[in-house]
Amino acid sequence: MLSVLLNVVMTVFGGLGVFLLGMKHLSEGLQATAGGGLRKFMAKATSHRIVGIGSGIVSTMIVQSSSIITVMLVGFVSTALMTLPQAFAVLIGANIGTTGTIWIIAYAPDPQFIALVGLGLGGILYFFLRGEKVHNLGLTAIGLGLVFLGLYFMKEGVTPIRDNPEISSIFTRFSADSISGVFMIAVVALFLTAVIQSSAATIAIAMALASQGLITYEVAIAVLFGANIGTTATGWIAAIGGTADARRTALSHTLSNFLGSIVLVWLFPLFVKTGQLLFPDWHVAETVVAQGREICSYPHMMAPIAVTDTIFAICRGLLFFPFVKPFCRLVERLVPQPENEKPHLSSLRVGAKISPVIACDQALQEVHFMKESNLELLDCARKVLKGETSEGDGPETHIVHREDILDNVQREITEFLGGMMSKRLSQDVAERAQRILRFTDELESVSDEAVAVLKAVKRLRKNKQGISDESRALLLSVHDRVSAFAHRITPWIRSPRPQVDIKDVQGESKNIHEFLRDCRKTQLGRVGPEDPGSSMRVLAELDIINAYERMRSYYLNIAETVAGGKR
Repeated sequence: MLSVLLNVVMTVFGGLGVFLLGMKHLSEGLQATAGGGLRKFMAKATSHRIVGIGSGIVSTMIVQSSSIITVMLVGFVSTALMTLPQAFAVLIGANIGTTGTIWIIAYAPDPQFIALVGLGLGGILYFFLRGEKVHNLGLTAIGLGLVFLGLYFMKEGVTPIRDNPEISSIFTRFSADSISGVFMIAVVALFLTAVIQSSAATIAIAMALASQGLITYEVAIAVLFGANIGTTATGWIAAIGGTADARRTALSHTLSNFLGSIVLVWLFPLFVKTGQLLFPDWHVAETVVAQGREICSYPHMMAPIAVTDTIFAICRGLLFFPFVKPFCRLVERLVPQPENEKPHLSSLRVGAKISPVIACDQALQEVHFMKESNLELLDCARKVLKGETSEGDGPETHIVHREDILDNVQREITEFLGGMMSKRLSQDVAERAQRILRFTDELESVSDEAVAVLKAVKRLRKNKQGISDESRALLLSVHDRVSAFAHRITPWIRSPRPQVDIKDVQGESKNIHEFLRDCRKTQLGRVGPEDPGSSMRVLAELDIINAYERMRSYYLNIAETVAGGKR
């Protein structure tokens, strides 16, 4: 018995691993193929609850994973691309769309044949042909092949159980003849799904057991209730350490699926009967010969399980459809918004099933913080040059403190996107991530130059040398030219399609460069024997001008990156 049980466990778990790997490749391939279009579709198709539900159904059928859609929605709400009611409407649709995977499994004519075709075709597309889109299609085909190969292993793994009464008795103890029995089965399915983070995998295992007659059709239906709650665990992983909006999105998914299951479990006999009526051949057994022995199976049982899963998801959606806004207000009360909360990159972790597109959106949120901080630092630097500050007061302390923060933000963004870029990305997403990394580098360098200006002024102050009225006017003019240049360019960073006349920008940058060169000549001309300390004072003033010259080049680099000229 022990050897048989070990063989069953290893085969089923191996098949589960292949199945999950296939789901990962399938989802990544479909996401890469869909590109940024999926994100734009979801973000725009939320003008009405019905439209939102429809976009959730379509989007989930495209990527074949409600977990991916949930993580994307957490990111959308966190970055204010969606409101909570809009995201919840999409979640209702995602719960319906994810049942499409079960339909594919139910109607697969021969899992082994589809697995081999998918792996063979995908291997040719991925390894022997060129082109990113072809490679993405190849990855999708490989993922589909692995899904059915894993399903085949799981079905074959449970077959020996029928011939061993001691092992089969373990499964026959599960009974869905009572509500308490249904609850117990649902709890087991809930924890299994939360661990493997795939309701499709849990339901596929139940379908494999049911098709071999190891569990009853009723038990397989009871698994649906728990699997649909357990799948919401992925949203919580994405929301760990995130904003209140991220936690609200995760809670709305879990709470709606939990309450929907609690309400609908009392209609359990009706769900069982509906599937049986729609597929009257569900209980017909077939006998096949495999490995020299006859095996009795129930191949028609998968279709009623699939249709029941879809009906269950639709009924759960209908329960909450009229109460989307009141339900979301309840969730907002359960998860209050902390004062002065600012989104952080840690709200979406690389380890979670994070969409690369959402990772870029979240990183861009931090880039927005960096560019706004730099504009603040420029304002503070002007006050320093104007002589309105003193050692240790607000603006000077703010420059030093904010520069330290921006150093950490740059490191955080680099580590975050670096981890994301280790995955397979579509070309447009990879290029977008590279642009964001370039933005962070240039913006952090600007903050360094603001500190350089402050240090030069402090050096003059320490040597008891003030800035003359003529030099102050010149330095303020330098500041204003560079600051205006920065205010022109920074809005383009978050603009989806900025209209950048790069030649005009480069022309303006060249004019500023020539102006700064003339300013340096003017300052050098102020060194003379009549003022013994003039050389040290002018040297500090030249350091200030050089700092603004470097700022000009950094903002020009940002403009060229936006326009596509640099990466």
